[in-house]
Amino acid sequence: MVSHLNNPDATATDGPLSGVVIADFTRVLAGPYCTMLLADMGATVIKVEGPSGDDSRQWVPPARDGVSTYYLSVNRNKNSIMLDMKNPDDLETAYSIIDQADVFIENFKPGGLAQFGLDEQSVAQRWPGIVHASITGFGTAEGAHMPGYDLIAQAVSGMMTVTGSQDGPPQRAGVAIFDVVMGLQATVGVLGALHERAQSGKGQHLEIDLLSASLSGLVNQTTGYVACGNVPTRMGNDHPSLFPYGPFKAADRDIIICCGNDAQFSRMITRLELPDLASDTRFDNVKNRNANREPLRALMEEALAAKSADEWFELLQLDGVPASPVLGIDEGVDFAQKLGLNPVIQAGQGAEAVPLIKHPVTFSRTPARYDKAPPTLDQDRADVLQWLSQAKSLAQGKESHDLAGIAANAAR
Repeated sequence: MVSHLNNPDATATDGPLSGVVIADFTRVLAGPYCTMLLADMGATVIKVEGPSGDDSRQWVPPARDGVSTYYLSVNRNKNSIMLDMKNPDDLETAYSIIDQADVFIENFKPGGLAQFGLDEQSVAQRWPGIVHASITGFGTAEGAHMPGYDLIAQAVSGMMTVTGSQDGPPQRAGVAIFDVVMGLQATVGVLGALHERAQSGKGQHLEIDLLSASLSGLVNQTTGYVACGNVPTRMGNDHPSLFPYGPFKAADRDIIICCGNDAQFSRMITRLELPDLASDTRFDNVKNRNANREPLRALMEEALAAKSADEWFELLQLDGVPASPVLGIDEGVDFAQKLGLNPVIQAGQGAEAVPLIKHPVTFSRTPARYDKAPPTLDQDRADVLQWLSQAKSLAQGKESHDLAGIAANAAR
């Protein structure tokens, strides 16, 4: 079995999810990020889009050759078909895609799919073996009416009250971080449900909502409240539980220094030539350093003023003290390349290839695949319809339901 329409020469070992088919009815970020990760791992993903396409296709700037890089970032390795589910024929095509799928993922508003017979109960009745993942903004109860935008989640979760300068206004993160967290959590949930289905033969319904993802993603901050009543506030770039842990002024610019334990702190003060601090009871453990942040900051920055941030970075690295310069996105990608992480891949072949950021997991035997560039709207209609036709005709013989495998059989 193979997992992409346009690659009949691939093999069943092309990815850990080869042979798994995903009916992807999601749009924007969280859902598409989840399905892209699954596609990278070899799953066949059919991206079903409405007549106007995925909203993020229009989110510019920036753009590459007129195409939104927002859309490009989460849609490689997928096969796009445009369906208007208010059209009976298109709705039947949608049903046929789900017929062949192992996983049905959607992020429609709660209740929005009932008119198409794709609500939880209808899906469970018609496709009892399918993994059905519903991604929502704020659940299906009292929050069902709330739009699922990441910024709304950052606001209501408390994220914006712990981000930014202490005396500044509430501050959003520089990326839709909770959409990404929710996409990762959806991926984990789907993989868990697929594993369970392999044992029981039964499907199930998964619910992933943005607020729950956000509260989980706030980890120590939310746990500090529910476990002991601590309500955190904005601390700028300081850590609530560790110091030094943040940016400090060197001769030319800031350098990040992170001391997570006493041993790292000891090595840092040795490198900064501050030996007296080793016996200073204000700084001899984590609790005391937290209580005496500003005196310690002043002593550190006085010493750091002797060298540039890059010089200190090299020296602190030699001592095993976590430190880094503050880089731009461009510099961060280049830095990853210098470390041998090879962050940039080419998705697709030849002229259609698009440079994108690689899959975050490195597999020793079944590496991530980048066969297909993010598709244009309805790009794969003919191939998807051919796949459906062949799948129906081969169903009695229990042949592979993989798109590329069926396409390859049809071409022979």
